[in-house]
Amino acid sequence: MKTIRKRVLISGKVHGVGFRAATRLAVSQFSEIRGWVRNTNGNQVEAVFQGDPEQIEALIEWCRNGPPTAVVEKVEVFDEEVDLSLPAQFSHKAND
Repeated sequence: MKTIRKRVLISGKVHGVGFRAATRLAVSQFSEIRGWVRNTNGNQVEAVFQGDPEQIEALIEWCRNGPPTAVVEKVEVFDEEVDLSLPAQFSHKAND
């Protein structure tokens, strides 16, 4: 299986709307995803997805809408090097 890693920055009304919890729930539907999600001090949500390319693309598409209470204005996606030391469980990280 090919493994890729993407960092995603989501902007808009994404704080205080359950975006992180909803992201963890969305990730739980995929068996091959590692990474984390957190709020930034810049009023964005940042996520790192590592794993199967098709699953990551589906998650990025999900981020373009997020949970029903969010208003996503912008999604930026960055390619990153795969990190083999990344824990197997998707997690929440503290704010920047």
